[in-house]
Amino acid sequence: MSILAIGLSHRTAPVAMLERVSVTGDALVKLLHDVQRDICVAETMVVSTCNRVEVYVAVDRFHAAVTSISDLLSVHSGVPGDELRPHLYVHYEDQAVEHLFSMVCGLDSMVVGEGQILGQVRRALKLAQKQGTIGAALNELVQSALRVGKRAHTDTGIDQAGASLVSAGLALAGELPGRRALVVGAGSMSSLAAATLARAGVTDIVVANRTYDRGVRLAQTVGGRAVEFAAVPRELATADIVITCIGAGHHVITPDMLSREAFLLDLALPHDIDPEVRAVPGVTLVDLETIQESGIGSREGDAVRSVRELVTRELAAFLDAGRASKVTPTVVALRGKAAGVVEAELGRLLLRMPDLDRKTRDEVTQTVQRVVDKLLHEPTVRVKQLATSPGGDHYAEALRELFDLDPKMPRAVREVEL
Repeated sequence: MSILAIGLSHRTAPVAMLERVSVTGDALVKLLHDVQRDICVAETMVVSTCNRVEVYVAVDRFHAAVTSISDLLSVHSGVPGDELRPHLYVHYEDQAVEHLFSMVCGLDSMVVGEGQILGQVRRALKLAQKQGTIGAALNELVQSALRVGKRAHTDTGIDQAGASLVSAGLALAGELPGRRALVVGAGSMSSLAAATLARAGVTDIVVANRTYDRGVRLAQTVGGRAVEFAAVPRELATADIVITCIGAGHHVITPDMLSREAFLLDLALPHDIDPEVRAVPGVTLVDLETIQESGIGSREGDAVRSVRELVTRELAAFLDAGRASKVTPTVVALRGKAAGVVEAELGRLLLRMPDLDRKTRDEVTQTVQRVVDKLLHEPTVRVKQLATSPGGDHYAEALRELFDLDPKMPRAVREVEL
């Protein structure tokens, strides 16, 4: 099986396109299963965030899988294939691994170094596990990527290299202390928004959420207060700063709801705020497109270079381990065949010499086994070393040919290991 990643992000598509393709909730679950049902696909995981939609699969046929998954993304989003395909990128095998490692470290984010992607990929993995669409290959890859991402954020200064999307958006809001803020939503992005506001000196924070209890819990963490979701129009009448992060699929804030000057930050896909609010006097709307155009957090510094070096090292280690693991079943099969030969020959010897005493039998057995082990030691160690180089799987093929191993035996060994 080979790893394939297909998707689009802020680097290849305008936010309007990302908004159309974005999938959440039941639609995301359906996409997972529809991809999984494809004959070419063995495992599936989908990462869908505010600035990317990516499908990761383990496949046995490259071209057929690319075509099938591209078509499914078109069907699920309602975007015609000829309109969607120019924005899609495809990463295969080593490139797919490198892309995932870099992405989880925040190197591919709209705001370089933001840590939210780490949690988003972790949730994508958990969803795929819960839905039963992920297996050993993707699970090992994603778990490794998450470990690399965690190291990037703990061992380097990448968190300070670029602000989060929230911080990047609020950087355009001017002075924050003394202003009144309304946060619409209570998910992870909303929690980050509320915490960022509190750290910036905003002491009057209101949280509105469809599930009132979750809103209460978030408000308590920042010393604010919670209101029912239906109270959003009323709270807009006194709010100076409004941050929305729910991706409801329709506009929850429209021009007719605004009657005063306010700074609005829409971090959702699909957008929560009607872009027409920009026509309301005194209203400033910042969304993902605005942040992207501002270039905030996109500069590369020492921390980013350190993370790139980390990704390079970890990528090499992961690929080497993967190549070595591919030859291991063949080595095990070779040793198994050798053990069978030893057993058969010792059996023949004992039939010809039934009067051998037990001590002599044991000595003969150990001597034969030592000879076989020594003969196999150097080639098996060497083939494992050679397997880490590009094209290393050819050495395993050579072993199978030279020792006439059953082609099915290494595969059976691998299946038992998994």
